[in-house]
Amino acid sequence: MLGVVSKIVAAGDSVQLMGFGTFATGARAARSGRNPKTGETIKSAATKTVKFTAGKAFKDAVNQ
Repeated sequence: MLGVVSKIVAAGDSVQLMGFGTFATGARAARSGRNPKTGETIKSAATKTVKFTAGKAFKDAVNQ
């Protein structure tokens, strides 16, 4: 099941599991950061990321 969800989300579609939540792709913009060890400024490239939004039933189960 995880393999199927991974393939669908990697293709740019979202997967909704009723009562659990939704997996979708998101975009992370390019940004600059700092290496905490050396203090050197580094640049991070723009990347795709996976977003998960918990469904109402899942949230309710966690908050009981």
